[in-house]
Formats: sequence, C-alpha cells, structure tokens
Amino acid sequence: MSDLKQFKELLAQTSPTPLGLSIRSAKGSCVYDKHGKEYLDFTSGIAVSALGHGHPKINDALKKQIDKHLHVMVYGEFIQEAQLDLAKKLTAILPKNLSQVYFVNSGTEANEGALKLAKRFNQRTEIVSFEKSYHGSTHGSLSVSGNENKKYAFRPLLPDVKFIPFNCESSLNSITTRTSCVIMETIQGDAGIRIPTRSFMQALRSRCTETGALLILDEIQCGMGRTGTMFAFEHFEIVPDILTLGKAFGGGMPIGAFVASEKIMQSLSSNPPLGHITTFGGHPLPCAAAAAALSILEEEKIIDRVEELGNLLESILQHENVIEIRRIGLMLAIDLESPQQVQKVVEKTMENGVLCFWFLSCPASFRVAPPLNISKEDLEKGAHVIRRAFDTL
Repeated sequence: MSDLKQFKELLAQTSPTPLGLSIRSAKGSCVYDKHGKEYLDFTSGIAVSALGHGHPKINDALKKQIDKHLHVMVYGEFIQEAQLDLAKKLTAILPKNLSQVYFVNSGTEANEGALKLAKRFNQRTEIVSFEKSYHGSTHGSLSVSGNENKKYAFRPLLPDVKFIPFNCESSLNSITTRTSCVIMETIQGDAGIRIPTRSFMQALRSRCTETGALLILDEIQCGMGRTGTMFAFEHFEIVPDILTLGKAFGGGMPIGAFVASEKIMQSLSSNPPLGHITTFGGHPLPCAAAAAALSILEEEKIIDRVEELGNLLESILQHENVIEIRRIGLMLAIDLESPQQVQKVVEKTMENGVLCFWFLSCPASFRVAPPLNISKEDLEKGAHVIRRAFDTL
C-alpha cells in the first residue's frame, strides 16, 4: 500500500486534497522527502519552525530534559524547573504588566484560556472580535473567528460575540462597558497579512482602557520575531492586557501560553478554584525547547536581520503577474489573480523544491514565511524559484 493511500485511510483528513509530500527528515531551512529530494521550507511549517529544523541548541535542550523527566503532574501542582525557567525568560522580555504565564498545549487553547480569563475577571459576557480574523478551531476560538465559511456547520457557537471591521477607527465605538474583551490578531494572518495602522491600534488601546474591556492580542502567528520585533505589538507602542502565544514559541514543539498581570490571572485560581485546568500544559519537553528558542533569538541577534531579509525577499518577488504583496518582517502575502493561479504556483514551487502554502480565508493569495535564520543565499534561491513560477501564469 502506498504512503499516500495509508495516509488517507489511517489518518483523519483536513481536506480532500492534501499536498501529500512524504517527509523523511528536516534540517535547517530544508525538509527532505522519502526519496531524498530537498525542499526549502518557505512556510516554516505555518510559522512554527521560525528557527528552522533541528537547531542544535533546541535539540540539546530536549535531550537534557528527557534525561531528567517527562510528565510528572498536571499543570500548576508541582514546581518544575523547565516551566519556571521558561516563565522567567519570557516575562523578562515582556512589559511589566505581562508578568504571569499560563502554559497550555497550543495556540487555540491559549485563546480559549484568554477568553475565559477576561470573562471571569470583569464579569462581563460580550466579546468583540474582527471581521476575517482567525483564532483557532475549537468552539470558543472558532466563535471569535471571522470566517463564516468555517463556522456555519458547527453552530451554535458562543453567544454574545460581535464582529467589527478591522483597522476602522469609527467601529471602535462598538466597544462599550458591556464588553468583556476585545480579541485581535496584532497582524491578521489567515486573512492575508493585514497590517493595522498605528493610529488604529492606539485608538483601540485607549477605547479598551476607557470602557474597562480587556485587550487580548493574539500573537500566535505573528509573535516571536516574525515581524521584525520580538512581539508585533511593539510596532504600535501599545501593550495588551492579555497576550496569547503559540506556533514559533515552542521552537518546533507544541506549546501555547496566555500571559497577563498577576491581578488578572488570580481570577482563575479561586471562586471557583481550578477555573482553568490542563493535564499536559507546561509539559517539560516543550518548555525546554521554548526556553532554548528564546535564548537563540536573543543571543544570536536573529531578529536584527529580519527586516533586511524581508525587504530582499519582497524585492525579488515583484512581478507583473503579482497583484499585491503585503509584508511585515518575514511575513508575506502575495496576491494573484485567482485561487487557481495560487494553486498552480504552490504546486509549481513544490515541484521545483520550495514549499509555499495558501491561506484559509484569502484564497487568491499565498503565504511566504521562511525561517528567520535562513541564510541569504537560501532566501534568494527560494525567492527566484517562486518568481519563475509566476512566469508560468
């Protein structure tokens, strides 16, 4: 039986048309199929492998932790060195009001926890989100995602959720003293890399402060250096009340987190106690990998070169068949004329050894997000493969 046949028969499918690439290994900025063919990974596993694959410092941290222990107790009961080390490293680089961390298993779980935390803290029910947003696929995070195409089959979802236009200051009047929280991707990812203005973000922060609504910034895809700063909110000189992290946060391992002040976080520990619980959240292996990834980002000055590489990539990808490129750091959306052209480019680049991918909510665009530590030579090589695919349109 072929690998693809087994894959389709034994593993539940997310779509009728998976890419179906059979992976043998991955190293640095490349993945290799079962025949040994090399592919430059220009999606970073959908923004997860921001430091490439198999970074030696991350691998070393994982091996050391394996020799110490794996799971020993549900989150929040035992003192575990790996959790403490990661929490210290993370809070040390965050603003002072983001001082306590709750570790979970994924980005969507981080958003679930953040929504519960906001509702528990201010005892309000209304949630404001944004059109075309994406916050995950569990019931709560799906409820606050703005893609009805992905939601209609699973209703009823959370009640009292309101959607407003993204980057529209006049819509902020919809945030009132009834609003428990506003949840927003600092940079909208799945909508095709939509970047808000500085004035909008500062007006949003002011409106939340004025009404007592908590501002949740979802940096699951855009955080951890992807935009050219460690956290995307730094571009706008604002600070959220709750920050959610995932994807690249784990250095290739599955982990998420929501972060807030001690005052806000205490809401989940009493009345009732165990207001949020997780068995595997804060598992020592992902914590060790995430702590190593944070150290690498800082010690190797990787973020310092993100904007330079992003500029280079954008300049190479300019083409007469490209409608628009939206970019911040090494996070790009390339608009083509149609979804059919996007599919053709993604398939053509894969055939020629470069991995790109599409967006769920922006079908006439495809995403490019190579590892932040990719070499200039590999960046140029991959970019020219993509550009040649544009010639075939």
